[in-house]
Amino acid sequence: QVQLVESGGGLVQAGGSLRLSCAASGIIFSINVMGWYRQAPGKQRELVAQMTSGGTTNYADSVKGRFTISRDNAKNTVSLQMNSLKPEDTAIYYCNADIKRKVIGNPTNYWGQGTQVTVSS
Repeated sequence: QVQLVESGGGLVQAGGSLRLSCAASGIIFSINVMGWYRQAPGKQRELVAQMTSGGTTNYADSVKGRFTISRDNAKNTVSLQMNSLKPEDTAIYYCNADIKRKVIGNPTNYWGQGTQVTVSS
């Protein structure tokens, strides 16, 4: 089986920084897109940032200039550096990846278990 395991969440004051990390493990042939989503209480899950294996990035407008996504393709990891955090960034952050386990076939989308980020004002 494939697992995505996140780490790095926590409580921080507004203006502070946190770094989230996610590692994919299991039988993996390739990973195309890896990224982060978040879900705040009472709201829908939304894309925060994602990166293709070739390095193309996509950010939500609300985090541009504050968050930076990075990947290590050799280690199947993705990280999210979050700076200048705001109370509205408070949410559960989920790692997400499109993973191919074999040469032939379509990728399968996987989710991590989520990590809580709380930003106090």
